[in-house]
Amino acid sequence: MSVAQDRRTDPNQCTVVHERGSEEMEFNRENVEKLLASGSFFWIDVDQPVEEDFAVLRDVFKFHPLAVEDAEHFDQRPKIEEYDDFVFLVVYGANPDEDRLVEVHCFYSEKFLVTVHRDEAPAFTEVRTRYVKRTRPVDNPGRLLYEIVDALVDSFFPVLSDFDDRIDELENQTFLNANDAQLQEIFRMKRLLVGMRKAVTPQRDMFAGLASGIAQLPGMSPEAERYFRDVYDHLIRISDLIDTYRDLLTSSMDVYLSTVSNRLNSVMKQLTVMATVFLPLTFITGFFGQNFGWMVGHIGSPWAFFGLGIGTDVVTVAALFTLFKKRGWF
Repeated sequence: MSVAQDRRTDPNQCTVVHERGSEEMEFNRENVEKLLASGSFFWIDVDQPVEEDFAVLRDVFKFHPLAVEDAEHFDQRPKIEEYDDFVFLVVYGANPDEDRLVEVHCFYSEKFLVTVHRDEAPAFTEVRTRYVKRTRPVDNPGRLLYEIVDALVDSFFPVLSDFDDRIDELENQTFLNANDAQLQEIFRMKRLLVGMRKAVTPQRDMFAGLASGIAQLPGMSPEAERYFRDVYDHLIRISDLIDTYRDLLTSSMDVYLSTVSNRLNSVMKQLTVMATVFLPLTFITGFFGQNFGWMVGHIGSPWAFFGLGIGTDVVTVAALFTLFKKRGWF
């Protein structure tokens, strides 16, 4: 059993919005058959589904086995598939969890809407709460589906806004003090954006087909098409933002690598200066350290020791520092 299913206290509990308002009920054969027999539109939201829930979808709703099989396996590609009397949609939204994504499976017709999901999305919950508080029946099923999809799509904007702020912070921190933690965060954010792009791009193409008339929803009216064109417009903006932030993260990685390279160059310059300073000193001390008879016989006074042994080293170091300063090394 998955972690999402472990969190569920009652595996057959669901939220239903129907002509009499809304209620919490068990998602079982008897209750679903009553809702279908009423003849009015209803919305069932199944959270953290288990095997018994999919059996109801298969045996009571009579959904096509391929659609139920897709609903059982999450991590699906966003898509819309038309069947005889319903359509099956896979729609993604943003969620503040590890992968930043929530996947919602929708079975939609003019008589009902069934949504199935494992993760809780704040935007989706807000729409569900708003319809739960309604006292009148749902008179526009297409508008309900639009509000669910629109809430899921718009939930990407706050997440991407956080990405924007964090990228600016990373660039500033990199200039001040680049470290491995920043590079690891850049890679992590790039992986999250790649995951979002894999969900948003096919979803954008899916609603492009819906807006252009290639795909159809049951009971779709010209007015409803205008709303779904708005969803398509939002998905284009989100896709562009994801590509932009990927480019910004690539630039941030380049800034990090350049900063580290400049820091390495600075260290190497300092080491080179130290080696250059000690190179003539090593030569001088090595030369006067030779046991030639002339040196032993003529360099014996304290003044000769201080003049040749120390003065020569001091003059050499001073000359080298003057040269380095003229060349701008300091």
